[in-house]
Amino acid sequence: MSDVTMGSLITCFVTAAMLTQSAGTLQESWEPAGYTTESMATDVRLSRIRIISAQYECYLKIISDPPYEKDGSYCNRTWDGWLCWDDAPTQSVAVQQCPDYYQEFDHSEKASKFCAENSLWFRHPESNRTWTNYTQCTAHTRDNQKVGCKVLHFIHLYLTGCNYFWMLCEGIYLHTLIIVAVFVEEQRLLWYYILGWGFPLVPAIIHAAARSNYFNDNCWMRIDTHLLYIVHGPICTALVVNLFFLLNIVRVLITKLRVTHQAQSEAYMKVVRATLILVPLLGIQFVLFPYKPDGRLTGEIYDHVMHIFMHFQGILVTTIFCFFNREVQSAFKRQWSQYKVQYSHQLTSTEGSHSNMTSLTEFTGYSLTQTINNNRTNGKDCAEILVLKEPGISM
Repeated sequence: MSDVTMGSLITCFVTAAMLTQSAGTLQESWEPAGYTTESMATDVRLSRIRIISAQYECYLKIISDPPYEKDGSYCNRTWDGWLCWDDAPTQSVAVQQCPDYYQEFDHSEKASKFCAENSLWFRHPESNRTWTNYTQCTAHTRDNQKVGCKVLHFIHLYLTGCNYFWMLCEGIYLHTLIIVAVFVEEQRLLWYYILGWGFPLVPAIIHAAARSNYFNDNCWMRIDTHLLYIVHGPICTALVVNLFFLLNIVRVLITKLRVTHQAQSEAYMKVVRATLILVPLLGIQFVLFPYKPDGRLTGEIYDHVMHIFMHFQGILVTTIFCFFNREVQSAFKRQWSQYKVQYSHQLTSTEGSHSNMTSLTEFTGYSLTQTINNNRTNGKDCAEILVLKEPGISM
């Protein structure tokens, strides 16, 4: 063994010996906590100390173990940074348990290291450095993460489909209400529930099955595949159908406004207002502006507007169709007036009850005073009468 190697070993011994005691102390006092910044830092520090301690023990083993005595060439015993590997014959694979330094590692799995024909440990072709196969140590963790990620992506695609198909349900309902008014009473909400909540499951399930079999990338996040049209195709169809409903509703509104013989400018303003109201309700903005502009500023404006229409659609529709509606405002005013009248009536009744109680108290006090006075008077009269009735006193 060369002087340089011996010097490196001595340096390693000194460093590891200084940290081994600290590792033992930390192992006794450290307990897993939540994934806070402090606990994660403690976990990393503990892992590093344990690795240095294992390195120290490995170099002791390398020095103390007897030399390789089998026939044939072999790869020298070594420390790869995580595990200690014994001498191994050429064209063989050394296998041992995965280290338990990290929570992400599965200690029940195996790590492997290949001894090449030239009596050197295998080098990775990309880095040209000695390489140990630890992929199985995290395979279970990665598989669980992939499954959970794909499930979340499936739910995301399903809810996205529900969003657009409920827009289609709104378009169908309004179109039926305005254009085919004779069938309004025959509309059943069950069919809208099936279309809005049930139908988006079909493309989402088909997409998941197709992705699993033909394009099973990490989390199904890549967009360079035509399989996305399984989900996007029905969504685009729903938007195009809603655009047809919008145009037909505007046509009917213009026809009815012309029949009423109103001023043309006022009629057009009503049509424009009705159209603008229906655009966020039916999702027509995605058809009118399907592509994002190339400019940075215009692109950001496009993103913000589209996100407002998409994520705050419920608030927009409620504000436009409910709070800005004159009938709804009148109903609110009526309800508020009734509430004020009821409150005033209750207040008046409370004051009247208080006045009656006061009068009753005064009356009771007055009666009690009169009774006491009468009793006093009667007592005096009785005394006088008794005196008059004494013997020897004439009446």
